[in-house]
Amino acid sequence: MTNLMKPALLAALIVPGIAIAGVDIGQTLGTSETDVRQALTDMGYAVQEVEIEDGEIEADVMLDGVAYEVEVSMDTGLVTEIELEDDEDDDDS
Repeated sequence: MTNLMKPALLAALIVPGIAIAGVDIGQTLGTSETDVRQALTDMGYAVQEVEIEDGEIEADVMLDGVAYEVEVSMDTGLVTEIELEDDEDDDDS
């Protein structure tokens, strides 16, 4: 039962997080690291890291103490994915 509840809880946390975050899937941020970094900074995010991987610009950002990963298509400049970062998966308990 616990394994079934974790995805539901995560989904419940992601949806409100995205609404609060200020950036939406499909929003245009730019096609370069510089453009994406500037757009996110202008929205109030603290940009931790930006890297290019598999044709996407991946930005690790913080807003109000919450960590997100924002993925942007290098071809279109559109946000393709927003993930709420979960540090619990990194712990070896």
